[in-house]
Amino acid sequence: MQTYLVGGAIRDVLLGLPGSDHDWVVVGATPEQMVARGFLPVGRDFPVFLHPETREEYALARTERKSAPGYRGFIVHAAPDVTLEQDLARRDLTINAIALPEARINASDRLDLDPADLIDPFHGQRDLQQRQLRHVTDAFREDPVRILRVARFAARFADFQVAPETMVLMREMVEAGEADALVPERVWQELARGLMEVKPSRMFDLLRQCGALAVLLPEVDRLWGVPQPEAHHPEVDTGVHLMMVLDMAAHLHAPLAVRFACLVHDLGKGTTPADVLPRHIGHEQRSAKLLRALCDRWRVPVDVRELADVVAREHGNIHRSSELNAAAVVRLLERCDAFRKPERFDEALLACECDARGRLGLEDAPYPQRTRLLSALAAAQSVATEPIAREAKEAGASGPKIGEAIARARVAAVNAALQPSS
Repeated sequence: MQTYLVGGAIRDVLLGLPGSDHDWVVVGATPEQMVARGFLPVGRDFPVFLHPETREEYALARTERKSAPGYRGFIVHAAPDVTLEQDLARRDLTINAIALPEARINASDRLDLDPADLIDPFHGQRDLQQRQLRHVTDAFREDPVRILRVARFAARFADFQVAPETMVLMREMVEAGEADALVPERVWQELARGLMEVKPSRMFDLLRQCGALAVLLPEVDRLWGVPQPEAHHPEVDTGVHLMMVLDMAAHLHAPLAVRFACLVHDLGKGTTPADVLPRHIGHEQRSAKLLRALCDRWRVPVDVRELADVVAREHGNIHRSSELNAAAVVRLLERCDAFRKPERFDEALLACECDARGRLGLEDAPYPQRTRLLSALAAAQSVATEPIAREAKEAGASGPKIGEAIARARVAAVNAALQPSS
């Protein structure tokens, strides 16, 4: 029985990055031997075990054979006769197919790697040096999730390029219909992780290049070539602008829900009728409708889709909020459910700031709308509603009339807060 550390932990140390989670492979063992040593079996589709002390995952070396289309269409063979090189050959990228014998890890568990100790049959170290994302073997084509993984790695390692032969292979997979067989859970998992990388635009650029974006997110794919009305640069169409917005969200360290809202807030521009171009009149409601279908398709978490819906419907009004009077501002706050969910409203404002600054020449521009609306919300929240409701009831008011009295008080508070200081 021999144990090896493989994959991301080695890759990241070689790149000088903080280490990833440990991924262990065991060669020459049976499930029964692993259990006898105290390992806890947890694998559903193939033998994976938890270490009795560290709780890290140890997988038996395995091979995979394609048996049906899609992510789950595999026959897995895990047995003592499977070699380390056979296990590495089924991995996605050469930079993730480097192994280190466990015996070469010092007692402090630090990975002070000596290249002479590394097992690298597919030249992953060379590809790290050359900044290449290259598939290991033709077995890559058997798992369509790998298309998304390569795109995600391109977003993480912004200075890496996809090897030409790997891009050809990805296009062939899309043309063969492999991307159509992806399951929602894996698509959302990879999209969410890609959105949180350092340069998320690269994920979607790469998916577009290989044709997968048109299959998975056609609502996003058709934004390229659509005029962006407020752009002073004709080369910045709606798709290009969208990528700038995503990268601005990463630059501002926005959370996942904000980044997803940035991705989908302008979907309606891809279906703008020709007679209302280039102003995209009414695109907000079209965006919200397309968003609902997209979220249903990929089972986007409720909190993420709810923020995206607010941003899709209201981003135009938020951008124009400096032109609104106090009453209109209060109505905007109510539509955004800001009184009940102020944290979500702040995230909506951050998404709008990313949208505004995701334009050439405006990357460092201020976004006063965010400060103004947060001040308005604070002023409206400062209104004590219980005394107003009690007084209205004593005057014979009920139901909507009480709500109107509270709204008037909030408008007055917001109006006072928005007045320029003398």
